[in-house]
Amino acid sequence: MAIVVNLDVMLAKRKMQSKELVKILGITPANLSILKTGKAKAIRFTTLEAICEALECQPGDILEYRKEQE
Repeated sequence: MAIVVNLDVMLAKRKMQSKELVKILGITPANLSILKTGKAKAIRFTTLEAICEALECQPGDILEYRKEQE
């Protein structure tokens, strides 16, 4: 997929564990794992907003476009 999720990078930069973010966001660890591994097909703007608020970052810090190799 051409969209890369850098959630692990931001968690490390903020010295926050996944389980702490799960509590803040109110989502299941399984759903956070799906986001972190890039297996999610979509993300709600409200979820993205909550992640950005919790990690004090911008959406571009979490989501990155990389052109796929042909």
